Formats: sequence, structure tokens, C-alpha cells
Amino acid sequence: MNPVPNDQITANVSVYNYAATLLVNEGKTSSEVIDTLIQQGYDKDNAASIVSTLEQQIINARKERAKKDMLYGGLWCVGGTVATMANIGFIFWGAIVFGGIQFFRGLINYSSGN
Repeated sequence: MNPVPNDQITANVSVYNYAATLLVNEGKTSSEVIDTLIQQGYDKDNAASIVSTLEQQIINARKERAKKDMLYGGLWCVGGTVATMANIGFIFWGAIVFGGIQFFRGLINYSSGN
């Protein structure tokens, strides 16, 4: 197996970073990014593969973020409820409401796959 030259690795990372910037920061559609990569000299299959890989990575990252929102939201909500029920003289509405909102936002984002 031949090792991949460092300049080729750098070029691959650069094109992925460029395509990710177009998708995420500039809000380009997949087809627009593929067309842009084709204009820069990549063949259609490679451009589509790059965009497909990035889209899957973006979906995975968003699902991970949604899982964290559900976890922390649940902890805030349950913690606020427990502290309120402990009858220490305070009602922790902020923690309960904030936690509930964060949990359901994460649940919605996770189930939508975005």
C-alpha cells in the first residue's frame, strides 16, 4: 500500500473545508456546491461524493448537539422540579421551564434529523 503524499492530504482537507464553508456558512445547496467544485476542476462523481460525505457529517453533528440539548434540558428540568419539591422555600420555575424548552428543542431537532 502506497502512502498518500502530504500535499494530496492537504488538498483533500482544503476542498472539504471549502465545500463545508459553502454548505454551512454560505447556505449553498448541495447542487450549487457540486457545481462549484466541478467548475474548480473536480469531476462530478468526486464532487458529489465530497458533498454527500459532508452532508452526512453535518447531520451527525446536529444529532449529537440535539442529544446534548435533550440531556442537559432534562437535567435542568428534573433538577428544578426536585429542588422545588424539596420545599426549601423557592420555586425553580426558570430551571424547569428552561430545561423543558431545551429538552424539547433537542427532541425536535433529533427527530427531524437536522
